[in-house]
Amino acid sequence: MFDEPAENDLREYGSTVRRVGCREIRGFTLIELLVVIAIISILVALLLPAIQQCREAARRTQCKNNLAQLSIGLYNYQSAFQCLPPGCVNETGPIRNIEEGYHMSWVVQLLPMFEETPLFRRVDFSMSAYNPVNDLVRTMHLSTLTCPSDPQSYAGLAGTSYVGITGGDDVPVDRKNNGLFFLNSSVQDKEIRDGASNTIMLGERRMDDYSGAQDLGWISGTSASLRNTSKGATWLALNSVGDSNDGQLLDLDLATGSLSSYHTGGWQVAVADGSVRFVSQNIAAELFSWLGNRHDGQMVSEW
Repeated sequence: MFDEPAENDLREYGSTVRRVGCREIRGFTLIELLVVIAIISILVALLLPAIQQCREAARRTQCKNNLAQLSIGLYNYQSAFQCLPPGCVNETGPIRNIEEGYHMSWVVQLLPMFEETPLFRRVDFSMSAYNPVNDLVRTMHLSTLTCPSDPQSYAGLAGTSYVGITGGDDVPVDRKNNGLFFLNSSVQDKEIRDGASNTIMLGERRMDDYSGAQDLGWISGTSASLRNTSKGATWLALNSVGDSNDGQLLDLDLATGSLSSYHTGGWQVAVADGSVRFVSQNIAAELFSWLGNRHDGQMVSEW
């Protein structure tokens, strides 16, 4: 026969005591369960923003590494050819943002310098950037050229988040731009008179800030791979025409546009001395213009 349990013999099952026959057991009430769920929900809601910030910090670091990789490639190119690659190769200027012309970009020349030699060998330089014979190369997505913070980078598009700087003025891409990459350019060290640490070489742009029917891709030496450091009109602000620095109306087909990014508060740039810096979106317009000009005589101590 089984012995009857003692009256004070309790078994622990939770925080609430309930008597069953001669025994008492413990369990959760509905209110207690709801309180616990509410506390957990609040903790998760507080934790999610921190996780997102960590993810963005990691993406921003990867973006910085991409710019550093391109900077090293440009230095290797400069060591081999004693100058920087041309921003755009074409017979005539100014450059229009349409599929018309030769338009080989600085990125094409740089391909062997960041481990894309097989792709470089597939380029037919006897044809234009838009010729069907170069379609395989033109449609190739390269992770080194895309910022991981940009949603378009996961769409597999053959665009670039990193652009060469044509100068400090919002003018079309042509032979007399004052930056490091422009029409048929071949800028040498001695031509960077303001100093390498005072001249921006590469910058970021959002891959969706394009006003045309489509982004012409990294192979195209147009606004798809070239921008300026003017804080004037950008693609996001333009509708049909924008005001250039000289007050004249600028056709969108000729517009270059400025920098932009999905990073909070500004964008990252690669300086001609090889460093990568973050530029605040609140930077003074005049200072930003100076940093894109290689020989304006403005020496910037801090920025």
